[in-house]
Amino acid sequence: MVKRILDLDTSDMYKLSKSEIIKSIKLAEGRTIVSEVLGIYPPLYGDVSNVELVCAFGADIILLNYYDVNNPHVFGLPIDRGEKVISEIKRLTGRLVAINLEPVDLNIELIEKREKLASGRLATLENVKKAIKHGVDIIVLTGNPKTGVTNREIVKAVAEIKKAVGNEIVITAGKMHGAGSENESGGGIINEEIIEDFIKAGSDIILLPAPGTVPGLTVERARELIDAIHKFGVLAMTAIGTSQEGSDENTIRTIALNSKMAGADMHHIGDAGVTGVAVPENIMIYSIAIRGKRHTYRRMARSVNR
Repeated sequence: MVKRILDLDTSDMYKLSKSEIIKSIKLAEGRTIVSEVLGIYPPLYGDVSNVELVCAFGADIILLNYYDVNNPHVFGLPIDRGEKVISEIKRLTGRLVAINLEPVDLNIELIEKREKLASGRLATLENVKKAIKHGVDIIVLTGNPKTGVTNREIVKAVAEIKKAVGNEIVITAGKMHGAGSENESGGGIINEEIIEDFIKAGSDIILLPAPGTVPGLTVERARELIDAIHKFGVLAMTAIGTSQEGSDENTIRTIALNSKMAGADMHHIGDAGVTGVAVPENIMIYSIAIRGKRHTYRRMARSVNR
């Protein structure tokens, strides 16, 4: 029997199939925290990695940004380079691990100078196969600032990945911000048509900006979009990708409650609060807002040896 992600022990996490991961998140009823970490930045507190830090403050899932499948590296781990990085994270934290991969569109003009990505960060089928080999549970097809990732390229990437390895890894699709595209920014980042395209291509989770993080995305509009996602039986993840993970406590609580009212199944908090990670207490504040101290403290305290 599948447990809610709220109740998972480390020993449970190692046994989960793709479908069981999705069911475990669904059973938690909007109480799943995904914390993003920039592993290429040195840890906030020297001898403790940032992945351990976010878990200590209540994260259920670690999302690695800038993870290069050709050169895996996360500062602060006992084994911090190579193909064993993901398994080392799981050993130390007992959490599911996701990575960002980026479907770059080279056929559009960007608002700013394009940031060139390492080949190991691109959303190619070869890179996804490497991620699976490393032990990654979830891929997030999205875009960092100035990369030129577009919804059109996300759809193409999802379809290719789904066809080849769709039963082996959870596929998440969507953008947190414009990623440099003038035509896909603010409230225009996502709509019902794009959602349907993502889902028909094979996405298991749809990512959208959390209400209040990009201009024009209100609670009401987020609710409409999430209703459209749920109509297909797919999970919705609201995301803070606008550096508001470094905001004050009231802002964090507002975003958290608005996202839950909009119907989010998963709540992403970004990596730009301090050095490659959200302000740690904001992870806990967000968690308490959507699931109370009981489940927050249980997650924070649960031993990886269980």
